[in-house]
Amino acid sequence: MSTLEKIVKNLGIMPESIQAEVLDYIEYLKFKEERGGEGYNWEDFSLESAMREIAEETSPYGLEDIKEKF
Repeated sequence: MSTLEKIVKNLGIMPESIQAEVLDYIEYLKFKEERGGEGYNWEDFSLESAMREIAEETSPYGLEDIKEKF
């Protein structure tokens, strides 16, 4: 069994939260490789990656929850 097959097999049985962590790590490795193997640079790493899926979350609050209006 190839390394890729082992990764896919094991990843398939992990919870989605772990799968998301693995994806983040893969994106980090890709980013690092594209920069010629340089170390991690927080300033250059995409905020979009860090905030992935947060924009899609619905807020539990609505306009009716506002206590003070200006």
